[in-house]
Amino acid sequence: MIEVFEPRAVPLGGLRAMKVDRALPQRGLPTVGAWCFLDAFGPRAGDQMRVLPHPHTGLQTVTWPLAGEIHHRDSLGSDVLVRPGQLNLMTAGHGVSHSELSVSDGVLHGLQLWVALPLDRAAMAPAFEQHVELPVHTGPGWTATVLMGTLGDAVSPATTHTPLVGADVAVTGAATLPLRPEHEHAVLALSDLEVAGTPLRRGQLLYLGTGLDEVALSTGRAFLLGGEPFPDDLVMWWNFVGRSHDEIVAARTDWQAAADRFGMVAGHNGARIPAPDLPGVHLTPRRRRAAQPPQAQ
Repeated sequence: MIEVFEPRAVPLGGLRAMKVDRALPQRGLPTVGAWCFLDAFGPRAGDQMRVLPHPHTGLQTVTWPLAGEIHHRDSLGSDVLVRPGQLNLMTAGHGVSHSELSVSDGVLHGLQLWVALPLDRAAMAPAFEQHVELPVHTGPGWTATVLMGTLGDAVSPATTHTPLVGADVAVTGAATLPLRPEHEHAVLALSDLEVAGTPLRRGQLLYLGTGLDEVALSTGRAFLLGGEPFPDDLVMWWNFVGRSHDEIVAARTDWQAAADRFGMVAGHNGARIPAPDLPGVHLTPRRRRAAQPPQAQ
């Protein structure tokens, strides 16, 4: 089923923080492969990313700047700058905390994505890795930098726990990008362009479903995400990914109590983002709408 989804504006790190465009999750589309979250920020001059220490569980964070630099610190002791063309990948597992701050007043533009960990890895030990060189896969009229997983014969060195792909694609003319038909895919428009015969504005997400072995794109820039359809129903609340209400409540309780599970992020003099209040309802998984057969291009 090919469907266009609109992003929604969300404050990043608090009500007075800069706004981001959240393209995933969507109502009826909680995941694309194991990808469960996608924010795009910028491009805007003067935007300041100031996200103080906060926790994560059950996921990997993928930070991909397109313009500007971001300072990452985490409870594992990582303290790095990530620049355009470089990938920061943090695996939360049973619990980690981190901060992200922009380091200049210039144009800030980029993507923040989450990958849900499969059940047998959801409580693994946390980890961090940075990749300053990533493989590039090319075809007639297109070039793709492969951040995560595999596209064609290009395999990212980043650690993955389910079969997936995440790639930044630049198109210089009419082009056809190869896909794996057993995977589901979506394309985020990083500029105005046409994908699978559908005109997209920057920020829109086009869901392609499964069963396609290629997709046509026009001149522009896009981010391709996909993977094997994720088998689990996920409970997502604030910065936590789990499988049950009780799991989320326990993570929130531990964060509020400054439990060892989430460690400490150096350099902030103890400042941290408190967890919001839980809603007065039982948290339930995000459900996917019934799948439709893919449309022919």
